[in-house]
Amino acid sequence: MTQPSLSFSQKLADLLGRVYPDLDPHILASHVVDAFWPEGTHRRKRSRVPGNRLWSEQDALLITYGNSLIDGKHKPLDLLHDFLVTRLKGVVNGVHILPFFPYTSDDGFAVTDYRAVNPQLGDWADINRIGEAFLLMSDLVLNHVSSQGPWFNAYRQGIAPYDKFFFEASPEDDLSMVVRPRTTPLLQEVDTVAGPKHVWCTFSHDQIDVNFKNPEVLLEFLRIIRLHIDMGVRILRLDAVAFIWKEPGTPSIHLPQTHAIVRLIRLLCDFTTEPVVLLTETNVPKAENLSYFGNRNEAHAVYNFPLPPLILHALQSGTARYLNKWQQGMPPAQLGCAYLNFSASHDGIGMRPAEGVLPEAEKDKMIETVKSLGGLVSMRMLADGTESPYEINCTFYEALRGTFRGEDDWQFDRFICSQTIVMSLEGIPAFYIHSLLATPNDHDQVARRGMNRAINRHRWDYPTLLAQLDDPDSPQARVLGALSARLKLRARQVAFHPNDTQFTLNLDERIFGVWRQSLDRDQSIFALHNVSDEVVSVVASSLNMIEDEDWVDLLSGERIESTGEDIVLQPDQCRWITNRAPR
Repeated sequence: MTQPSLSFSQKLADLLGRVYPDLDPHILASHVVDAFWPEGTHRRKRSRVPGNRLWSEQDALLITYGNSLIDGKHKPLDLLHDFLVTRLKGVVNGVHILPFFPYTSDDGFAVTDYRAVNPQLGDWADINRIGEAFLLMSDLVLNHVSSQGPWFNAYRQGIAPYDKFFFEASPEDDLSMVVRPRTTPLLQEVDTVAGPKHVWCTFSHDQIDVNFKNPEVLLEFLRIIRLHIDMGVRILRLDAVAFIWKEPGTPSIHLPQTHAIVRLIRLLCDFTTEPVVLLTETNVPKAENLSYFGNRNEAHAVYNFPLPPLILHALQSGTARYLNKWQQGMPPAQLGCAYLNFSASHDGIGMRPAEGVLPEAEKDKMIETVKSLGGLVSMRMLADGTESPYEINCTFYEALRGTFRGEDDWQFDRFICSQTIVMSLEGIPAFYIHSLLATPNDHDQVARRGMNRAINRHRWDYPTLLAQLDDPDSPQARVLGALSARLKLRARQVAFHPNDTQFTLNLDERIFGVWRQSLDRDQSIFALHNVSDEVVSVVASSLNMIEDEDWVDLLSGERIESTGEDIVLQPDQCRWITNRAPR
């Protein structure tokens, strides 16, 4: 017989019991409900059932800092709103504004106040206005807070409840297995009213890790989530979530309690009256990343982190061999789950997701090629004390100025091909603002700020940018125009729904191809991408196009015969061959 499903209260108590086995889960559950649904709010009577209706083929996101556009006169969030409504309406329907809170370092990821908007950007009214016109994503920086913020200052002064808000350890503890994305010392000694303490710092000494072993920390973050939902946030990005539970003597990443906390947040979001999507940020190898889908009960969406290095490698090497092999081994997202596809973000091009996919020699070629084009490399500390490349720092546009053979004249076509791959795959596409704007590397920022990642965090003078966008021959106008046209076209294809069927095509190694089919089987799209600088022909019959259907390349308008002559792709050309062209 089928077992009756557990009630909300039972599920919540069960999850809390896994995280805090020494506490009464029912009493704690009542505190959780009060924190997440304070007076004046209420939850759904039934859980939102996992399905494919939280997103569609019309979804595409912009990733940007709140001050990527400045002019010295207006609030940066006002300029962002203007750019969105005048240049991107109908191109993207969502925007991820990177941490827009007061902070002290790491471009927003050392938060001092989760309940305020950085006054240098604007205020909550500006965030609300953007959220009314576009699907809004915000960062929930769960793992750490600023060393100079009120929480940590209260901790050092022994003021409750913050005196137990931060994770302490001893230099004598076994920390040899701890997985880190940085090379700085893990522990930092600080003075407190109770004497010297060693606090855990996964990322930097200005980012002090909070202690989720204290349930008050969980409750405080749930109150913060509620505020963000009330302010119009509909996608919650769980930043650095893999590190939130620590245990000396373990890797302190992906621990069972971490997954239980993600499931707990998902449970609460499934009962919100507002449709809220959870996105986990876990820049790790594939199996570890996919684990955050859980059994359709953790993240709604995960970043497709292997895409940036694999797309870059394919277009620099001229072969899709490794990209094809990886894609063939990727499972479809479970019902109720989706991939977030991207090629570039505010961080560098992560190399950890390429582990076990790209041979070391191929990664070395990528790194040397990017360095020859003006890019940089950041390292991470391994358990044995040695360093390993953690990420490539370069704008994606500049990284495609050449190939393993050197710089050439194919940058524009190569870059458009890279972004078209992102649009073609199963999942939701997201585009960093500096990709849409063909932004060059900002070496001045690197020198001024002493941080490699600053190379890809340029701040455009808005009048200068608008002048570039109004010049049809500028790289900014050409790239934004080409990508806008393709995104608008993509949004009209039902076969590009994030959960539609996908099959990786086994073609010439210079071609990365996937077959997409709508769930109702009405539309098929054969998405072909020539990642080389050579002309490549594909035998039409190898695509198994249904006879007696009218096939057309959406991108060129060319009619394609299912049993006709070879399909020719020029260097870096893409084709979307479909049997259901929009009228």
